[in-house]
Amino acid sequence: MRDLSGLRAVVTGGASGIGLATARALAAQGAAVAVLDLDPDGVPEPLLGLKADISDDTSVRTAVDTVAARLGGIDILVNNAGIGAAGTVEDNSDEQWHRVLDVNVLGMVRTTRAALPHLRRAATARPGTAAVVNTCSIAATAGLPQRALYSASKGAVLSLTLAMAADHVREGIRVNCVNPGTADTPWVTRLLDAADDPEAERAALNARQPMGRLVTTEEVAAAIVHLSGPAAACVTGTALAVDGGMQGLRLRPVAQP
Repeated sequence: MRDLSGLRAVVTGGASGIGLATARALAAQGAAVAVLDLDPDGVPEPLLGLKADISDDTSVRTAVDTVAARLGGIDILVNNAGIGAAGTVEDNSDEQWHRVLDVNVLGMVRTTRAALPHLRRAATARPGTAAVVNTCSIAATAGLPQRALYSASKGAVLSLTLAMAADHVREGIRVNCVNPGTADTPWVTRLLDAADDPEAERAALNARQPMGRLVTTEEVAAAIVHLSGPAAACVTGTALAVDGGMQGLRLRPVAQP
């Protein structure tokens, strides 16, 4: 069943990781999908890859308008692009704070702002189709060590999602977010590779999630596709955790033999 047939979707940061998995999943459900990325080379067909820098308003507006012209409109926006940061509040400079907040929070603002006129037209032409999904994080709802800056940015994304949902619900535009746990993405792989003992660090990340493993990009993508589609027509202003139980479960330690 292709529930998204006839819909047009934009995925930022869609050339790799969660973004690419999401773009592929949306296309598999029948949507026409455009990917916005700093490096869209190699984005596979049938995806439309366009270069865009979400830290630059002109770049974003140009890319979004190009997508709307090429696809005939925009029904779905997935704000996925973002960057990471490690350290406590002592470890990142003001410049780093400004950079991460600019990309992770204002990047979503710029892309949504550019897409809203197209989303409004979609909501009017085909009620129930207009949707925005933001990629948030478990870092927004749980205190993680060595992630002060990243957590602050994702906490802002969670609050932004709720505010956007309230602002646009009467226009027929739904806004939700997904909160992945630690996902097996290229960024996490780079962090592991930089660790003194990558295997031990991966084992620690696996153990941190009650299911005992990292979340896959395809699992996060499936949640985003659900929130984007008609099956979630009455879902707005919610955060869907895809974290192996990390947010809500408190398991007893495994008894040692």
